[in-house]
Amino acid sequence: MPSSLSSALPPPPLPLPPLSDLRPPAANATASSVSWNALIRACARSPDRKHLALVLYRRMLPTARPDNFTFPAVLTACAFLSALPEGFQIHAQLLKLGFGGNLYALNSLIHFYASCGHMPLARKLFDGMSSRSRVSWNVAIDGHVGNGEYDAALALFRAMQHEFSPDEYTIQSVIGACGAVAALSLGMWAHALVLRKFDRMVADDVLINNSLIDLYAKCGSIAMARQVFERMPARDLASWNAMILGFAMHGRDEECFDTFARLASEKKFRPNSITFVGVLSACNHGGLVNDGRRYFDSMIREFGIEPRIEHYGCMVDLIARAGRIGEALDLVSSMTCKPDAVIWRSLLDACCKQNAGVEVSESVARQALESDNVDSSGVYVLLSRVYASANRWNDVGSVRRLMSNEGVKKEPGCSSIETDGAVHQFVAGDTSHPQSNRIYEKLNEVEHRLAMVGYQPDSSQAPLVAELDSVKWDSLRLHSERLAIAFGLLDAKPGEPIRVLKNLRVCRDCHTMIKLISRVYDVEIVVRDRIRFHEFKDGSCSCQDYW
Repeated sequence: MPSSLSSALPPPPLPLPPLSDLRPPAANATASSVSWNALIRACARSPDRKHLALVLYRRMLPTARPDNFTFPAVLTACAFLSALPEGFQIHAQLLKLGFGGNLYALNSLIHFYASCGHMPLARKLFDGMSSRSRVSWNVAIDGHVGNGEYDAALALFRAMQHEFSPDEYTIQSVIGACGAVAALSLGMWAHALVLRKFDRMVADDVLINNSLIDLYAKCGSIAMARQVFERMPARDLASWNAMILGFAMHGRDEECFDTFARLASEKKFRPNSITFVGVLSACNHGGLVNDGRRYFDSMIREFGIEPRIEHYGCMVDLIARAGRIGEALDLVSSMTCKPDAVIWRSLLDACCKQNAGVEVSESVARQALESDNVDSSGVYVLLSRVYASANRWNDVGSVRRLMSNEGVKKEPGCSSIETDGAVHQFVAGDTSHPQSNRIYEKLNEVEHRLAMVGYQPDSSQAPLVAELDSVKWDSLRLHSERLAIAFGLLDAKPGEPIRVLKNLRVCRDCHTMIKLISRVYDVEIVVRDRIRFHEFKDGSCSCQDYW
């Protein structure tokens, strides 16, 4: 839906009058406003008539004065339609009419701006409120979550508790934020609050339970996610999809397929495109090419679902990582939609790992760099590894110079870990943490103990740094997940896993090192990287070294 309704709707019968034409209401305007408000509110609540709320609002202005019941309804419609220009005008009108301090109008404005992606404006309105209701806090927290500002949402939630206790709407937003930043302790506290404080209707609410499934799956506790799912008295399709996606990201392909089979046998629901993203992801993580093809064909023929870019992405990555680069390229050429940068980059990654040859890799890299919204740094790094594998060091240097000349920088690795309810973040080579000295002392101890059991760093994982092995080792040993794990080991509690969230894919050397840490220190380590979950225990990983 375009941000401006003027491009999506026929012009209204009456134009929006200028602010100067707004006059005080006539004697009979109150009754008239009630009628207009009822119509506008009904359209704003309708799933397919929200645009009519704006049409009615335009018609209302010459004959009746909007009031504190009008603005929440019409701004709700603007929020759903992302009608930013119209919302700006309505904001100006409510200020002109003296509703700038009205609690209901302000709550609606916060929701509107947050829904349109203008969270700074929404937060400015919230911070400037002289008094707030629980709804004010809820829309601001939910706005931060909807805009991906999870830390800000959780900070606001903590501040809210000085004025109001959370309700079910607060909790649902907080659970979503906890899942995004892997704040398991706070998420479990929210879950306990639901069970302890709210009535059975809230505890059994489908939306809250769906959020809990997503929370536990994203925080590495797939057993708890499954427990929530199995105990739900009623489920919707999103419940099934959340569980299937959870099993997929944990590499539990058999549980994923079993859950899909249960869903397919349900009479109330039918698998949709999101369901198959989960199933195909499970095939991809397990390297199950034949199963992937079978489910892909079933999606099209049996369920009548047109493949989307996400489905093609799973299949291309699955086939390419199995070493069938030619077949993957054939699939790309037969796609019914344009391949995006993610597909080309996954192909390039497979070319790098499968030693597909420089010529093929260069061709794929060119396609990736010509795609929209491409992360060129990732493409250059992969291409440099292709050249390094072929001992073409001059080309490695050329890529390095090209990145420098174009100002391209590799996306920095960032890892986070939650301890005692607080989330600690680390970047590669980080020294900003208050316990930085202790962390590096622990890291030195870890390296010494691993060397005693035969660990040798794989310097091929750092091809873009200087050729000196000592410099390469310094680059590897300061990867963000190693710092997070060292911090976790400082105060590790017996039997409690160390859980780390990383923004990039774990490199091969870190993967090897973490496996050894889990054995030497007898600790379970759960790492969620950009691709999937890795559950390290007793010197092995749940991904079976395939990721």
